[in-house]
Amino acid sequence: MPRKSRSKPAAARPRRILLAGGAGFLGSHLAERLIGEGCEVICLDNLQTGRLGNVAHLMSAPRFSLLRHDIGQPVTVEGPLDEVWNLACAASPPQYQRDPLHTFRTCVQGSLHLLELAKEKGARILQASTSEVYGDPEVSLQAEGYRGCVNTWGPRACYDEGKRAAETLFYEYERQGVEVRVARIFNTYGPRMSPEDGRVVSNFVRQALMGEPITLYGKGTQTRSFCYVDDLVEGLARLMRSEARGPVNLGNPGEFMVRELAELVLAMTGSDSPLAYEPLPQDDPRQRRPDISRARAELGWEPRVALREGLERTIAQFREEVAAQPRRVARAG
Repeated sequence: MPRKSRSKPAAARPRRILLAGGAGFLGSHLAERLIGEGCEVICLDNLQTGRLGNVAHLMSAPRFSLLRHDIGQPVTVEGPLDEVWNLACAASPPQYQRDPLHTFRTCVQGSLHLLELAKEKGARILQASTSEVYGDPEVSLQAEGYRGCVNTWGPRACYDEGKRAAETLFYEYERQGVEVRVARIFNTYGPRMSPEDGRVVSNFVRQALMGEPITLYGKGTQTRSFCYVDDLVEGLARLMRSEARGPVNLGNPGEFMVRELAELVLAMTGSDSPLAYEPLPQDDPRQRRPDISRARAELGWEPRVALREGLERTIAQFREEVAAQPRRVARAG
């Protein structure tokens, strides 16, 4: 079926955008950028993992509004919409495993509700998918054509399979004329991450600053690729405005062992926290490294911020946030 023509914003008004998950770590940075571009942003968030503090500096902006709502329920917005961005879902294993059914519903039912809204409004819609659709990959680099190695019943399945199902929904709606964009996001870090969110960068920085043992799983030899948030937001913006329907990998192809990251964080914070090894969780990916050839060719995009530079900015923000927290000293033995 031919694509439905995208509705164009009226010349007399700014682009009107619904940003689901806009109070989250990544969503708040994107909201800031869109407001800076002169867009009207409706930030939709249930505040399950999003934080009001992330968007506090935007609350007085005349073109910013906050709508507290869970996309697991139908979404209604009065007036026109030009774009819908779906960033709504807990993104770290400790967060999304707290309520696996809610996570799966957010990925699937939430996507359905936003797709229906985009179809009704004639809006272009972007799905923030994830490198987790590749599961525990058997190839490196991971290119968009790789179909993954995912456990459908393991502890990560609610998120991994939820995101895979969401991608299916997006492309089924594309066949009905909705303009869709799908980004597969690899590990992203930066200011406004919650120190308690359970992702590897936030864990290591918080533990180092609090003088707690740095938790490594397995031998710490599993690899990750870390993309600074400003670079990721630039990639998302380019994808939404492009004709590259996706899926498109967005991440930093630089590959680091998790143990290397821990040692770098310790050196940069001046912490004397010891390394503490724990068993590797089930289905924890052994490697993560994106092939970004498509993003380079179709978006003219690649990351610019080196890991050390990004960590400096992240550590500075974390120092402020954890300064008021009581220091917990690990027991010997």
